[in-house]
Amino acid sequence: MRALLLLLLLPLALGLPLLLLLGGSPAALLGLGCVLLLGLLRALLPRAAPPVDGKAVLITGCDKGFGHALAKQLHAQGFTVFAGCLLTGENGDGARELESITSDRMKVLQLNVCSDQEVAQAVEFVKNNLKEPEKGLWGLVNNAGVSAFGEVEFTSIDKYKEVADVNLWGTVRVTKAFLPLVRRAKGRVVNITSMLGRMASPSRSSYCVSKFGVSAFSDCLRQEMYRWGVRVILIEPSNFVAATGILTPESIEAQAEELWRGASKTVQEDYGKPYFTRQITLMKSFINSGLKDMSLVLNDITDALTSKYPYARYNPMETHWWVRLHVITHLPTAVADWLYIY
Repeated sequence: MRALLLLLLLPLALGLPLLLLLGGSPAALLGLGCVLLLGLLRALLPRAAPPVDGKAVLITGCDKGFGHALAKQLHAQGFTVFAGCLLTGENGDGARELESITSDRMKVLQLNVCSDQEVAQAVEFVKNNLKEPEKGLWGLVNNAGVSAFGEVEFTSIDKYKEVADVNLWGTVRVTKAFLPLVRRAKGRVVNITSMLGRMASPSRSSYCVSKFGVSAFSDCLRQEMYRWGVRVILIEPSNFVAATGILTPESIEAQAEELWRGASKTVQEDYGKPYFTRQITLMKSFINSGLKDMSLVLNDITDALTSKYPYARYNPMETHWWVRLHVITHLPTAVADWLYIY
């Protein structure tokens, strides 16, 4: 109910002053009223779910975090789950835990989303293990991802490429490979992005670039897939770093050393070590302040896969992040920066 009220009040709060400033023409007021009505109707859409029986879903990045937990949750709900893991065998603790679920509906496979060969092998594995291949693959969840931080002058071009290779090009590669199967099922493509895929943040440019890219790719694909009956859905979580372990104090220290060592002497002198150290401390506090319960994200992904009327975007996040996201994406840039950055 709180989210519904915010959904209705935010356009009102932002739109009415602008309309009054512009003269409050009847056409503009009618347009605003239609937006509010559509928002209300969207929130009231029935969440009826088609039968799960026989449906299969591929999830990338199941070694830990969202992917690992989601594989268990969807399996428990009756889905056949193809759990793609970067590490299998002796080094794959997450893969072994999933394999220990003695069920013919839990199938673990090696899948590095940066490898054309492994993605092609994954497609064949899925085809060969679907009970009814002619019906296709119901769901694809692009979850595999990495995180990074560092101000622009400290971040190397190689780091930008490394992050984008997993987060952006891995999503594109896997999606293109599995789309024929998903189209056959008239199923769902669910891409895990981030609130930082729609609003920028200092010290997170390499991550933001990759996630903004996934958002743009998903928006284009969503429009292309309407004619095929395929739904393309974005999940935009807030700060769940503490829950997923995608960044840890140890990894932050390692990245910080790499950032400082890779910076030019001019950059080191201009910024200074005390400033750099403060930024690292802020990054550590950020990961410690995140949500530790992943259920918001897992339930939204599940709804995206099961609801008869899934949303195009889900925002699993605390209210203050939800408000910030919509303020930054709707207010003039100078105003939003003044509120949150200066």
